[in-house]
Amino acid sequence: MNEHTIRSIVILGGGTAGWMAAAALSRFMNNGVTRVTLIESEEIGTVGVGEATIPPLRTFNQMLGIDEHDFIRETGGTYKLGIEFVGWGDVGERYFHPFGAHGHDLGGVHFHQLYLRERQRRVLPDISAWSMSAVAAQAGKFAPPAAQAQSAVKDLFYAYHFDAARYAGFLRRYAERNGVQRVEGKVTAIAQRPEDGHVTALKLEDGRVIGGDLFIDCSGFRGVLIEETLETGYDDWRHWLPCDRAVAVPSANSGDPAPFTRATARGAGWQWRIPLQERTGNGLVYCSDFQTQEAAERELLANLEGAPLADPRHLSFTTGRRKLAWNRNVVALGLASGFIEPLESTSIHLVQSGIARLIALFPDRRFDPVERDEYNAQMHELYADVRDFVILHYKATRRRDTPFWERCRTMDIPDSLARKIDLFRGKGRVFREGRELFATTSWVSVCLGQHIVPENYEPAVDALDEQRVAAALDQMRHDYLEVAARLPTHGDFLRHLTEIAAVAPPAPPPEAAPTFSFASEKPFDFSADPL
Repeated sequence: MNEHTIRSIVILGGGTAGWMAAAALSRFMNNGVTRVTLIESEEIGTVGVGEATIPPLRTFNQMLGIDEHDFIRETGGTYKLGIEFVGWGDVGERYFHPFGAHGHDLGGVHFHQLYLRERQRRVLPDISAWSMSAVAAQAGKFAPPAAQAQSAVKDLFYAYHFDAARYAGFLRRYAERNGVQRVEGKVTAIAQRPEDGHVTALKLEDGRVIGGDLFIDCSGFRGVLIEETLETGYDDWRHWLPCDRAVAVPSANSGDPAPFTRATARGAGWQWRIPLQERTGNGLVYCSDFQTQEAAERELLANLEGAPLADPRHLSFTTGRRKLAWNRNVVALGLASGFIEPLESTSIHLVQSGIARLIALFPDRRFDPVERDEYNAQMHELYADVRDFVILHYKATRRRDTPFWERCRTMDIPDSLARKIDLFRGKGRVFREGRELFATTSWVSVCLGQHIVPENYEPAVDALDEQRVAAALDQMRHDYLEVAARLPTHGDFLRHLTEIAAVAPPAPPPEAAPTFSFASEKPFDFSADPL
């Protein structure tokens, strides 16, 4: 420690972003000197519709030492193996974007290149037939693979669905146990240092003044610190992502929750379905240029699979990002930093990634500009990469049935995305080295699922024996089907976790948690599986 060490971190706003930041900072900045204070008001609601995640959240929870089954129980969570897209390529079509990989590479050649050549030789099913996660999802099956798994079950990758408000509460309890102080109140004034504009303190409605060295803005779309105070500016991406409204409503479950998210294209946007243990989260994301609020609400309610459990909630937003995620001594996270619609469940990951980068580039009270600039450059690149992938879903459509889809199909796209599409359309090439999100499997899934079919494949594939490749593909597919047939249903696995919680004393450490492995050729049997 020295005289420049950050002594006080102030987080403005709770919700998922605020409490994720508080929990992580209480774990990794627990140096005996730095204190963390979170200010929020119960009178100010949170958006709370982001209930689907992607696999990196598992790493975040593990870094905090959170037991997965405690997490699932406390948040009403379920497991997620990917996203099913309905009606995106064309009306009536569907495809699956799975977590994990498609098959296995051979001879240093990507699996999808082998698939592209083989489907020129014979009729093959969709490439998702070579994904453990996709095969299990379509069968409604799930169990996490054991760390030592040797069979195809090791290829099963997953994330979660959960109640975002309950997750925030779960993290709040974690953070407060680690010393984070929560302050209830509304901010009425913000003090800044005259010489450089750094924020120095927040004044609350009751007159209290909360001072700090580093401020983290989790105040939602308003961006109370990053925008209203520092006037950072915003890059508007509505030209490429025209949806600017959403309506959300929970509904009763119509059966066991499916282990995947569903995104169904509608006339002026798309509808999400996110199954939780006790309810299903639903919403319609749409463009106000093509649909009214009243029509959107009617369409959503007409397409629920169960009875609505609350009144619909309406939201408005502008897709884009702050011109600077870190400005002076303020770092914006969550909606205060930017917003990319939840089509690929990236909102919570962008918070997680922002926190990880902040910890990696954590400043002292001198606030070296090189640290701030590096943080901003990395976050800008991440947001742009996610943006391009989400735009791909809209651009790569054959739909002409509504003005909305015609606009999406014919719109200009960023040069960065155009290059990626051209590379894939030629020989199926995907370059994702150094990218933390949306690996080759993701781009292949969406491109092939929405009819961007390469004209050829990489020449290196022809160095591999055709019969050997064909046999390998057949064996992989057989292995995935066999494993999926023996997995428990997703509903049965969730009920099993509930039974464990009801009879067990304290939760076991993560390494002792129930997993799925093949000790024998017998079907999966909870009563026989050593827990």
